[in-house]
Amino acid sequence: MTKGGGPIALAAGGTGGHMFPAEALAQELKRRGHEILLITDARGARYTDNFPADQQIELSASSPSIGGVLAKIRAAFSITGGLIKALKVLRENNVSAAIGFGGYPSFAGMKAASLLKIPYGVHEQNGVLGRANRQLANGSVFTAHAFPVLDKVPDKARDLLREVGNPLRDSVSTYIDTPYPALENDGPIRVVIFGGSQGASLFSEVPPKVLASLPQELRQRLEIIHQAREKEVAEVEAIYNSAGIKHTAAPFFHDLPEIIAKAHLIVSRAGASAVTEISAIGRPSILVPLGIAMDDHQTGNAKVLSEAGGAVLLPESRFTKENLTEVMTSLLKDPATLSGMAIKARARVKEGAASTLADMVEAMMRDRTDQ
Repeated sequence: MTKGGGPIALAAGGTGGHMFPAEALAQELKRRGHEILLITDARGARYTDNFPADQQIELSASSPSIGGVLAKIRAAFSITGGLIKALKVLRENNVSAAIGFGGYPSFAGMKAASLLKIPYGVHEQNGVLGRANRQLANGSVFTAHAFPVLDKVPDKARDLLREVGNPLRDSVSTYIDTPYPALENDGPIRVVIFGGSQGASLFSEVPPKVLASLPQELRQRLEIIHQAREKEVAEVEAIYNSAGIKHTAAPFFHDLPEIIAKAHLIVSRAGASAVTEISAIGRPSILVPLGIAMDDHQTGNAKVLSEAGGAVLLPESRFTKENLTEVMTSLLKDPATLSGMAIKARARVKEGAASTLADMVEAMMRDRTDQ
């Protein structure tokens, strides 16, 4: 039981970008003796293997911004059903406080908290306030955010903004002080490629062809870790095998923080969690923002590192074999530049977010008790 009352509800759904910061806060709150109730959906549940929740509730929650009229009607019924279920769960468990990390399960969970007069806050991982958080911000006790600039904030919520950074899971924090691995003459060059859950086909197509076309003296040194969709793993492996490149390809890597720490160069989407973890560990990267991302928020995320000199920002429209070959050849032949980028990437995102956010949640609970 949470100190002084019922559990704290954390709501997040859809992607690792929402789920990983929620997991990090849950870890910190558990260390402080609190009970955690997780509200998510089927997609978010894929990321809960290490989530320290005492209880996990799955809602049916769909985005009303996707599809035609019938899809929007179905989404409205789904969200209403999610809200009803969230009301029941929060009431029955005597929830003390709640915090939403985005996604429509978060919308249903925080709306339920509002109706039950349970104080709640929201956390935005990206540089643009997401649609669910945008609708929740006016009623929240605070709107915490990861990057120095946060766009699309309702005017009434601006006084409640607080930059805290993105909470880091314990598995990431372990590698924060890991030095950049030296690039020895003729030694291995470890390149990590992960494209996120959306638009990953482009990452299965372009980088392998680029790496396979590099000069022999570079190819023979490469050690590739490549995250690819299950249906595309065989295709990716065939390209690397034909080029004689040492590699491991899989749909998911549970030890990604350790893989990042060992990397000499990372090619990645610019999701909030990816940018935060790359920065926290301090590794050079080529960041390719997802072209269809809502409000182009991934470009804003990428600029945090690219404008500091810690990353190369390569828009999706320029993520071609020709352009990527030019960038990768230049970087892989220049260890000094890679090492310098690692230093510049390190700690560009605010640190200590999990602890700060946990303090804010506990303060919210004390204020409720004092009323």
